[in-house]
Amino acid sequence: MSDIKVPIAKPIIGEEEIENVVEVLKSGMIAQGPKVEEFEQEFADWVGAEYGIAVNSGTAALHVALLSCDIGPGDEVITTPFTFIASGNSIVYTGAKPVFADIDLKTYTLNPDSIEDLITENTKAIMPVQLYGQAADMDRINRIAEKYGLIVIEDAAQAHGATFNGQKVGSIGDMSCFSFYPTKNMTTSEGGIITTDDEELADSARMFRAHGATMRYHHNAIGYNFRMTDISAAIGLAQLKKIDEFNDKRIANAAYLNEGLKDVDGVITPYCAEGSKHVYHQYTIMVEKGDRDDWVDIINDCGVGTGIHYPIPLYNQPIYRTLGFEGYCQNAELAADNVISLPVHPSLTQEDLDAVIDAVKTASNELD
Repeated sequence: MSDIKVPIAKPIIGEEEIENVVEVLKSGMIAQGPKVEEFEQEFADWVGAEYGIAVNSGTAALHVALLSCDIGPGDEVITTPFTFIASGNSIVYTGAKPVFADIDLKTYTLNPDSIEDLITENTKAIMPVQLYGQAADMDRINRIAEKYGLIVIEDAAQAHGATFNGQKVGSIGDMSCFSFYPTKNMTTSEGGIITTDDEELADSARMFRAHGATMRYHHNAIGYNFRMTDISAAIGLAQLKKIDEFNDKRIANAAYLNEGLKDVDGVITPYCAEGSKHVYHQYTIMVEKGDRDDWVDIINDCGVGTGIHYPIPLYNQPIYRTLGFEGYCQNAELAADNVISLPVHPSLTQEDLDAVIDAVKTASNELD
């Protein structure tokens, strides 16, 4: 395989981020402090939520949100198997059981049609994953939740700035969880945040992220050390000023790729649901001929990076089988076998985008 000239991801860190971090380091306040509080409020304002609770990872955000909603042993949470394992693991951490509903093959997000048959007396919540930068059908999911008295927790780890019917992801569910891992649309190096309009849930989340304490040395629950540092928040404050520009570039890059790949044999380009804003954390195609791994090999040989998000439905993960979490979702299986993510990040030049298109065309021409 030749060297990768067009990487699948490339975090953008500028002088403002560096200056912000230096300022924090010089202040001596490097743990959770005023920068975290400032970042929480600015991010919450940006998504249109009342409260933000910053933590040290997107996984921690999901875990804390579930705990804040009093989800624990004996409870069930309906989610998608076509996601990173953190979505499922956060449920398992609480002692609850993940129950897997199928996806919509156009958006790759949780299909509302597959939810109701899975609801039991033990069902406590629905966790849609806003995959690849696009929201699930939140209107229908919220209606189902209201009908059965369920909580909705958005896993928005990949969807900073995405909208559904004009409403930003992060302000649609009871609680919403974002990741700021370096490959995400914006980063804090490592980090995450929970957004909500519910003051009680926000207070509970703050408690669980800080050893279960409501005040120093007063512990009301078994909590965790999930706090964000002011160093991370300083990076996040700089990134938050740029995220809309980053997303606009991703959307423009995706449009260019869509045009270049629209007539390529064996390729289905990403779908954007009507009324939604897709922010393309990933630009993910589905291939309809040949073997997916052969496509990847050829594209990589052309110097273009790829990613497979995600090759194994969660219920087929070895540890989940051991734990007895079963499922079969036909659409998720099909997607797991046939999707390929291509570079779409804001650092791409037109030359890079043309290289991506040419690489996919080469693979298509070589494969039957």
